[in-house]
Amino acid sequence: LKRMSVSREHRGRGLARALCREVLAFARARGYGAVVLSTSMVQVAAQRLYEGQGFRRVGTSYPSLLGTLLNFQIFHYRCDLGDGT
Repeated sequence: LKRMSVSREHRGRGLARALCREVLAFARARGYGAVVLSTSMVQVAAQRLYEGQGFRRVGTSYPSLLGTLLNFQIFHYRCDLGDGT
């Protein structure tokens, strides 16, 4: 899952939640075992969205040396899909 966003004027209507559910259903229907994604530490709303959809944080990294110096972390998430039954 890469670069999902909802424009400001359409936020708060459940669109991001619906898009996330659709991605998970799409992947599950095609036999994928998991969906993985990353978001930055400052994207708190995104973190809540993903965790609410069943993603769990599986790691952290730094995007660059500057990111390391500034302690700017990237959080990595995974949602295991199971066999769809």
